[in-house]
Amino acid sequence: MVAACRLTARTVAVPAAEVDLLAFAGDGGVLFERDGCGLAGRGVALRLDASTAAAVLAAIPTIDEVGRPGCGPVAIGALPFDPSSPGAVVVPSDVVGRAADGTAWRTTVLPEGGGSTRPTAQSPPPGAVRRYPPDDFRLTAARPHDHWLEVIAEAVAAIGEGRLRKVVLAREVTVEANRPILPLDVLGRLRALYPSCMLFSVEGFVGASPELLVARSGATVRAQPMAGTIPRSGDPAVDARLAAGLLASDKDREEHALVVDEVAAVLAPYCVSLDVPAEPSIVPLRNVSHLGTLLTGRLAATAPSALGLATVLHPTPAVAGTPTTEALAYIAAVEGLDRGRYAGPVGWVDARGDGEWAVGVRSAELDGTRARLFAGVGVVGDSVPEAELAETQLKLQALLAAIVRP
Repeated sequence: MVAACRLTARTVAVPAAEVDLLAFAGDGGVLFERDGCGLAGRGVALRLDASTAAAVLAAIPTIDEVGRPGCGPVAIGALPFDPSSPGAVVVPSDVVGRAADGTAWRTTVLPEGGGSTRPTAQSPPPGAVRRYPPDDFRLTAARPHDHWLEVIAEAVAAIGEGRLRKVVLAREVTVEANRPILPLDVLGRLRALYPSCMLFSVEGFVGASPELLVARSGATVRAQPMAGTIPRSGDPAVDARLAAGLLASDKDREEHALVVDEVAAVLAPYCVSLDVPAEPSIVPLRNVSHLGTLLTGRLAATAPSALGLATVLHPTPAVAGTPTTEALAYIAAVEGLDRGRYAGPVGWVDARGDGEWAVGVRSAELDGTRARLFAGVGVVGDSVPEAELAETQLKLQALLAAIVRP
């Protein structure tokens, strides 16, 4: 807490016209945005262990002239998929935020008694220089298709033997480019392609996730687990038939129900009320549709912060499987890749405990001229390996379309 007490935070209102979150974050900042609303930050005031972040934020003396979620000091981060690995979050020294009603603000976190440089919210990061994106690319699948199909078939057999009910297995594709891959360019394309998704950028981890792990605003909590996927054709009549088929699919309904039941069971002890719809709905994206169920509830006074809720929920059966312990062990034994932050929680938490955390899917790890892209599928007893391969290819399209621009 000592480091936190040497800092002070001040939030002031700014004109909404000055706030472009993506431009503010640039290539080197942090970002969490949906439909143009959210938070963007630059600089590092503190780097915190995820387990202590909420308490440290609450100890920072704060002047908040706006008074809403996301104001005051905030921590933004992307946590590892492996729940046993330590996770860290960053408290940016300079943050701008924007809400759906047009309210916008800027927070500076500075040493106590320090003055603010108070640049406008749109000013470019210091020293920003125009760089040109790559125009030559090489794609490599980490595992050949026939090998991956064998892994899926073996997982189906393990489920048939009763060792698991569901397991989520991921593929990795590597992109090598002739020049550094620029986060700002990738994020700009993702914003245009998937405006309803949660756009994020945290220290090289970028993506556009459709899946809300958990959000907290005061006593209100929301979660929208997803499982079950079909392609979209662009023809409204065809897509309506495909959506009806997804809703009627026993395989996809079983996969989805496993996730919803687990999320509800984890959230319920922290809630005085929790509404769990009996039927899922269709969540349409640009190239696929998912089954989704929006859970809403009222939290008990003793409930943890948004980050605390995210860490107790992760990993859900949507990204690991069930039973969780057995699924994680199976993934470690057969998947053959290091997921890193792929499918882990990504989002933000403020000093009040409010925040929003997505599941870090539809994502890539950027490192200079190299990008690692991931896509996973939920395997159940009647999964067909070829269909699961096709689903990963659909999901990979999101980041491939944003990165590979010859």
